[in-house]
Amino acid sequence: MLKFKRPSGTSRGVLLEKDTYYIILEHEEIPHRVGIGECSIIKGLSIDDRTHYEQKLAEVCHEINIYISNPEKELSDWPSICFGIEMAERDLQQDSSKILFPSAFTEGKAGIPINGLIWMGQIDAMKKELEEKLEAGFKCIKIKVGNAAFEDELKLLADIRKSFSPETLEIRLDANGAFKREEALEKLERLAEYHIHSIEQPIRQGKWTNMAALCGAEPIPVALDEELIGIHSKEDKDMLISYIQPQYLIFKPSLLGGFKATEEWIEIAEKYGVKWWVTSALESNIGLNAIAQWTYTLKNPLPQGLGTGQLYTNNIPSPLIVEDAKLWYKDGKWDL
Repeated sequence: MLKFKRPSGTSRGVLLEKDTYYIILEHEEIPHRVGIGECSIIKGLSIDDRTHYEQKLAEVCHEINIYISNPEKELSDWPSICFGIEMAERDLQQDSSKILFPSAFTEGKAGIPINGLIWMGQIDAMKKELEEKLEAGFKCIKIKVGNAAFEDELKLLADIRKSFSPETLEIRLDANGAFKREEALEKLERLAEYHIHSIEQPIRQGKWTNMAALCGAEPIPVALDEELIGIHSKEDKDMLISYIQPQYLIFKPSLLGGFKATEEWIEIAEKYGVKWWVTSALESNIGLNAIAQWTYTLKNPLPQGLGTGQLYTNNIPSPLIVEDAKLWYKDGKWDL
């Protein structure tokens, strides 16, 4: 059980703790060589957030040789478990080194630009978080909206823009589907006064026609996140993007079924000229490490959403650190 350092608010509620699970693959011939993968679910969001999740996980572990041969097919409805297997298998192949994708990042020579995350909460608390991020050198921040009074959120944005121009500070918003369909366009038009880079999932997923209309009106560029969950086939992915025509896509591999599934989304996004970035799904440092290493290999220039490793009081000590608004893999040891 991962425990948050401070209550972290979203439009789906306040997070105090989070369940996560680990799959450990053992090498049949080499003792002590193991691969570790994380199965991370978000309550109320992951499609595999079900009462018998642990039962399914036990079944997969018991019949691992069946599932590992084709996890994308066998576990399409269990994306976090599919990703956990993919992660563990890659770690095992890399001699249990936790260096899943060797690069300048894992050598400590390059960092990954990331956004600073401001959680929903009381406006004063959000202001304090914002000050901390700005002092730490972040030039791109992501603010969760839709929980506090809308007028208070507008005032917070107005205060930010009094001190920081769009050229010096990029503001991303994340509504987590909080806006009602009938009021979303008006709210986006009011938010646009503060030169917002993008807004993530302004209305709940599944309302393709309404979402397409918001993307077409474009008072603020729209980024799809939750909208991608549960879309498995390449044909359905293509249909969603071609119909809604979003400006951005946000990829959480734990919610989409892993690296291979996400790379299929990337291929389709680039086909339609849709920009994208990668975000962690509140994993521990095990999952964050794998996602960060893979993300670096993609050479995406936008700030990524990979600054979640510092959220927990009991995270697994790792070489991952945040410095100068970048995520780094520096000298350090894993404590497993």
